[in-house]
Amino acid sequence: MNFTDFSLHPKVQAGIDACGYTQPTAIQEQAIPSALQGRDLMGLAQTGTGKTAAFVLPLLERLLAGKRSGVRGLILSPTRELAEQTLEFVQALGRRTGLKGVSVYGGVSRAGQIKKLRSGADIVVACPGRLLDLARDRAVDLSRVETLVLDEGDRMLDMGFMPDIRSIIKQLPARRQNMLFSATMPKTIRSLAEEILNDPVSLKIGQEQPLEGISQHLYPVDRRSKPEMLINLLRGCSSEATLVFTRTKHTATKLARKLCSSGMRAKDLQGNMSQANRRQVLQGFREGRFPILVATDVASRGIDVTRIGHVINYDVPDTTEAYTHRLGRTGRVDSTGRASTFVEPGDFGLIKAIERAQGRRIQRGALGDRA
Repeated sequence: MNFTDFSLHPKVQAGIDACGYTQPTAIQEQAIPSALQGRDLMGLAQTGTGKTAAFVLPLLERLLAGKRSGVRGLILSPTRELAEQTLEFVQALGRRTGLKGVSVYGGVSRAGQIKKLRSGADIVVACPGRLLDLARDRAVDLSRVETLVLDEGDRMLDMGFMPDIRSIIKQLPARRQNMLFSATMPKTIRSLAEEILNDPVSLKIGQEQPLEGISQHLYPVDRRSKPEMLINLLRGCSSEATLVFTRTKHTATKLARKLCSSGMRAKDLQGNMSQANRRQVLQGFREGRFPILVATDVASRGIDVTRIGHVINYDVPDTTEAYTHRLGRTGRVDSTGRASTFVEPGDFGLIKAIERAQGRRIQRGALGDRA
């Protein structure tokens, strides 16, 4: 199947062609036709399978066919990075449509966002908290929204956004299209779907399973040995782009400095950084100016860097869902990748849960093994 089979508006198809897309992924092939019909939709698919285009393309098609009348498309995202990345998709795929997109999130000046909104926005990509603040101040009008998209819905619930989401929904028209996308399906997502979606089309593409193209390895280790083990592992991985996950901001910063002092090029990414610094670090990583990014879970969503070859869990994540999302940063779409996880004695309970969710035993390694 090709994208031309969807019979999209020539201006939307022009954006697809400019991005070099030809064949849709499984989630795109299944989601786009239902979304084009105006159906509510719940799409569950692995990270890196193209969920963003699966909702952006139908949204552009719908808005292009209607009358320009303010904000008509609303995409809610859990993090600033994901909001920015989604806006980039909107702008790239919609470059020939004339539709305008604006991102809205905290940590930066409200004035700049308000100015962009007032200059005319058809699509708003927003983190719930800042959007709600602007709506309360009447800086954004949500009364004409035709399509609501909740992206990474499970993460938004994890971050406690549900009260804000409910408040936002009260400001939207009762008649609208709703789409919810996620990579995992905890019970809270089912409750959210029942509350928001109306007779939805439900799609599941490899739900809650890391991509098959990712080889996974576990390395039992004690806490004191972890820094040296990481250095040894990285030295055996050539210069491929590597994303290292830590549990805390302090560890991310400290570890990045240690790697630099060992002669490696590394930067840290964590929530205490200003948005400008976070954007600068991400851009440097995307462009290959340094091969190692050490990050907290702020990077498990919203980093779409196709060249990441290796994900290392320096600290085991808190949940099986977080493990899935971390691994989804590598092996994007049809590429392959590797994932290495350092496992302390107290971590094996979660490892067993991860293996149960995957239905397989993850390969064990030893200190000095190459991932």
